[in-house]
Amino acid sequence: MAEAVLIDLFSLQMNSQNNGIQKLLCSTLERIGKGFSASAPFVYIMCYQTPRSESSSEQDLLLKVISSFQTLKKGIEVVCKTSTAAALYTIKQKLDEKDLSIIKIILPVQRKALMEVFIDHLFTAVYQFQFEDFGMDFEGNNLQQIAEPQSDIQTLPAHEMELIRSEIQTYLESLPDLKGKLTILKSSLIPGHIFLHGFTTRTGGISYIPTLSSFNLFSSSKRRDPKAVVKENLRRLANAAGFDPETFHRVKVNHASDVWIMGKPQPDSYDGIVTNQKDVTIAALGADCIPVLFADPVKKACGAAHSGWQGTLLGVAMATVNAMITEYGCNVKDILVVLGPSVGPCCFTLPQESAKEFYNLDPKCVRQFESPTPYVDIRRATRILLETGGILPQNIQDDSVTDHKQSLTFCTACHPDTFYSHVRDGTNFGTQIGFISIRD
Repeated sequence: MAEAVLIDLFSLQMNSQNNGIQKLLCSTLERIGKGFSASAPFVYIMCYQTPRSESSSEQDLLLKVISSFQTLKKGIEVVCKTSTAAALYTIKQKLDEKDLSIIKIILPVQRKALMEVFIDHLFTAVYQFQFEDFGMDFEGNNLQQIAEPQSDIQTLPAHEMELIRSEIQTYLESLPDLKGKLTILKSSLIPGHIFLHGFTTRTGGISYIPTLSSFNLFSSSKRRDPKAVVKENLRRLANAAGFDPETFHRVKVNHASDVWIMGKPQPDSYDGIVTNQKDVTIAALGADCIPVLFADPVKKACGAAHSGWQGTLLGVAMATVNAMITEYGCNVKDILVVLGPSVGPCCFTLPQESAKEFYNLDPKCVRQFESPTPYVDIRRATRILLETGGILPQNIQDDSVTDHKQSLTFCTACHPDTFYSHVRDGTNFGTQIGFISIRD
């Protein structure tokens, strides 16, 4: 059963003379009250507010109509906005505050296709939507007498889809930064006149859900941050850093060691990317796993890799190095490697059987090995594997850097105000990235 009901009056003009819409709303609320007699849902009424109406006469009229519905009164909220995108996004925030995910939408039949497109952009698979036509069980004025008749369109024309995308983008661009200013961490090891690079933090974006706030850069079917929000966060990063978001490519994580060489067919999944193209930006995700950046200033090639504990053991870092050597003729001694913010040995544990593989690599990679869940240092393991593969020790920047002003490899779990962490936040965690591109 639905946890919330959204009544879409956005396309219907609310005014004191339009008794038909008032009757329609009363009938709808009565139906909700009867249908949910055991447990009244939260009800959100969405309507259009003219830009000139600061006093929101539409909202006042609606509040007057709903005041008589005592069983629903406490759970009814009116949301009047100047665009569908603004109204839906505001309602989404209210749903997320209450952790609601099953929503029934009651609307004019001609609005269904449009509403489905908005939902596809502003929500994720976490939410379940049911649609109901206003005309169902409605006795009284026919809806077609209230709104202009339209055909029951199943799919919208391409130009209307683009108008919806544009409306959503315009609205999201208007939202303020949350949790402070956008911050990009940069390494002194990578030459800035050749490469554009950085590591993001969690500040300066528009994601509002506590564990995702505010600069989340990955959308998942299991999380509440939609692709449109992540896209807007990426646009803000691109503007601040100076790259084109349309030529941005991130790893498709599989916790393995596959590497995509840009220009060749793209695998279904890969934890590393390498390129020598100047018109692209590549990136690795991280939320405890290590975002690793690679740069060869001699051959002007670069790479990015996502190195979790499994990818570390499988050798994703050296697989990325070897791809640069094979494809671009890089000399291993010229390649610079920077390990970004990631979970430190202070906070990361594994079952003893998995920790044993790190212990076999180097006992110093494991602390309290005799315990059921020893602490593991995936950064030290990454450095050992890189040095074994021929990367010069001085060409690796990680948490062994003694000058704290130069360090980028902060523990994500220890800094909740700055970084996302799966270990700390659980399954609904946000994601930061490390990115790199070759300057013209």
